[in-house]
Amino acid sequence: MPANAEPYRTYFLGDACLCWELGGAISRLTSLRVLCVYRRLRKDPELARLGVHDLVPSYTALAAHAQPLCDWEAVRRVVNGCLASLPADEARLCERSARHVLPVAYNGEDLPRVAGHAGIAVEEVIRRHTAPEYLVAMIGFRPHFPYLLGLDRSLVMPRLDSPRTAVPAGAVGIGGEQTGVYPETSPGGWNILGMTSPELLYSIEPGDTVVFRRAEG
Repeated sequence: MPANAEPYRTYFLGDACLCWELGGAISRLTSLRVLCVYRRLRKDPELARLGVHDLVPSYTALAAHAQPLCDWEAVRRVVNGCLASLPADEARLCERSARHVLPVAYNGEDLPRVAGHAGIAVEEVIRRHTAPEYLVAMIGFRPHFPYLLGLDRSLVMPRLDSPRTAVPAGAVGIGGEQTGVYPETSPGGWNILGMTSPELLYSIEPGDTVVFRRAEG
């Protein structure tokens, strides 16, 4: 990359959304950079004055939704200025956030298959799934569905060849290198490990952390 090149690219999605792409692949560092900008600017009065009504983070990008006839160059300057001020090291990108503990009944129908794919016992799958503190990289697919980073590499699991038509609300699953929780009954192709209470998802926001704990009894 040339010395004067920006470490991101921008592009429009239609005439009411401008995106900043900070990376091309899922990574903790890229997510932390996206989330840092999101959390600093989501209540920025200048962006609100310019007509921005929503900021939405994804794994690699931040989207600003605004009125189509807003001053997009002014919006760009605000976000670019925040990006320019980001610290370079991961430790300084981490900001104080809410920590959510989700009790899980590990009785999911795909738990034995995940164990077989990983070549470990079911109890070890549960231990490895409950060990990390996961970063909420984004909310998507359904309202309140948290996409979580930090899954143990040994538990990376292909999605189902044929998705289920109805995954129950509160199902905790693994899809590829991601883990997450279904907030409502919906179709889905992730591997189900167990169940938690979907109401616990309602207060989770991007940038928070999530810990799974094996439910007693």
